[in-house]
Amino acid sequence: MTPDLDPSTVVVHAGRPERVPNAPVGPSPVFSSTYVAGGDRGYGRFGNDAWTALEDTLGQLEGGRALSFASGMAAAAAVIDLVPVGGRVVAPQHAYSGVLALLDQHAETGRLSVQRADIADTEAVNLDGADLLWIESPTNPAMEVADIPALAAAAHAAGAKVVVDNTFATPLLQQPLRLGADVVMHSATKFIAGHSDVILGAVVTADDDLWSAIELRRRSLGAIAGSMDAWLALRGLRTLALRLDRAQSNAAYLAERLLRHPRVSRVRYPGLPDDPGHARAAAQMSGFGAILAIELGGDATAAQKVCESTKLWVHATSLGGVESLLERRRRWPIEVPTIPDDLIRLSVGIEHPADLWTDLEQALSSSSR
Repeated sequence: MTPDLDPSTVVVHAGRPERVPNAPVGPSPVFSSTYVAGGDRGYGRFGNDAWTALEDTLGQLEGGRALSFASGMAAAAAVIDLVPVGGRVVAPQHAYSGVLALLDQHAETGRLSVQRADIADTEAVNLDGADLLWIESPTNPAMEVADIPALAAAAHAAGAKVVVDNTFATPLLQQPLRLGADVVMHSATKFIAGHSDVILGAVVTADDDLWSAIELRRRSLGAIAGSMDAWLALRGLRTLALRLDRAQSNAAYLAERLLRHPRVSRVRYPGLPDDPGHARAAAQMSGFGAILAIELGGDATAAQKVCESTKLWVHATSLGGVESLLERRRRWPIEVPTIPDDLIRLSVGIEHPADLWTDLEQALSSSSR
């Protein structure tokens, strides 16, 4: 496609079939486990037209070549598997709990050495002897912002590869490959698919050798996406610009209101001017996203009650869908213990902002009774 197109246009038009008479406007899912011999595909585990359409679109958005996976965790596991046995991984102290749990499992078995770091404190990230630096920015659920260019440069100087989990920001708000990362990872389950009906992951890199190594792991380990799942994710991706614009606007509105609510002791959202990550996010992102977190002054019981008292917001895990979700993250046993017990993560959807606020306010008020 024309390289000067805005990402909001690319997300609509990339990955479409050739424009010939009677051709469909959009790709279709392909339901076949095998193919007629003589081509380069051969078997359904090696490729699928629905994957290709999704991967072409994600690749153009991120500035590399994409690979789809059965889940975000499958994508993460394939990247981590690149680290040699006995290698060292530096990861954020706060990040998606599933990834941190996987790294801990590797550390317990001696497969890898893992060091946790405050990813927002660039100078404190020790990369000596590291093979891989795992960055998540903003972090889940602490909403910390990493200096991706500085950390990538330091990691490369130390001989390490850099992967950035870009799930919260999406390719429309942040493009880590252009900031120095080697690999970008997405839980496409979230904003990319956008409708809470698909589990899917993706990896993007501009390095052909890395792409081949990750593709080999997908093919060998069988962590492939279903054709229908890939098609649904692409269909959801087409409206990402519109969904994200509304959800991000709602998040900013709610953050400002929550900041003034007497029941809320802290709002974590990089779009707020006083947030510790605001300046950094403004420098490397084109928007602040649709995820925020609040704390209720150390009162975990009240935080749980808020989650259970909403009528419009859904008390559920996951994020990035059209509907607004909230949960107290420490209800999960594997959540990092340094996450405050009273922290509530809010995934803001595309509903009317006044309705979202009215429901949230009544839940906050009921928690004090």
